[in-house]
Amino acid sequence: MRTIQMTIDDDLVKAVDRVSKQLNTSRSSFTRKALREALASYNLEQLERKHRQGYERHPVAADEFSIWETEQAWGEV
Repeated sequence: MRTIQMTIDDDLVKAVDRVSKQLNTSRSSFTRKALREALASYNLEQLERKHRQGYERHPVAADEFSIWETEQAWGEV
């Protein structure tokens, strides 16, 4: 693990300290978790963007999924 130096607004530090205390964790632990979650969110956004771009380049054909219609189980209505 590395120690880094960051510049953060005072109000953000106060909010992190307040929540960290409520969660009974350290500022560093809280920040690591927040950064991991931000990176996971970014990665998901990138996957969704690639997925969207793929469908823009190769749109779904009107009958592409019709083969599965007989497999659908809608249950009792």
